[in-house]
Amino acid sequence: MSAEQAVRAPRVRPRPSAEPQSAPERPRLRLVRPPAQARTHVPFVVTCMAILAGALIAALLLNTQLAAGSYEQRSMDVRLAELARSEQALSAELDANKAPANLAARAAAQGMVPAGSTGWLQLSDGTVRGDAAAGQ
Repeated sequence: MSAEQAVRAPRVRPRPSAEPQSAPERPRLRLVRPPAQARTHVPFVVTCMAILAGALIAALLLNTQLAAGSYEQRSMDVRLAELARSEQALSAELDANKAPANLAARAAAQGMVPAGSTGWLQLSDGTVRGDAAAGQ
């Protein structure tokens, strides 16, 4: 006998388990529905383009209204400047008509005469005090 055979250890056999091992359980198969038909992107694209077109039209209308308002404001500013000039001219004419020399000339043209000395009427006894005379 050779030395190799003498050194070899005895083989150990595994013990059988009490339950017989069954094959590993496979997952249960189930029916899978086929994928739904692919939806087209056309409605989404049309909706996006409609929203974009609506926004552009709204911006155009808003811009047009602002431009029209700007023209109207300009015409009102011009009218306001004209009215301010007219008011200034009328105010100057009024000031000129209030001048004492102008008032005297217009009063004389209407037949009025300058007052002489002044007098006062005393109500308690009904007498006139001062140097009151008729107009000249």
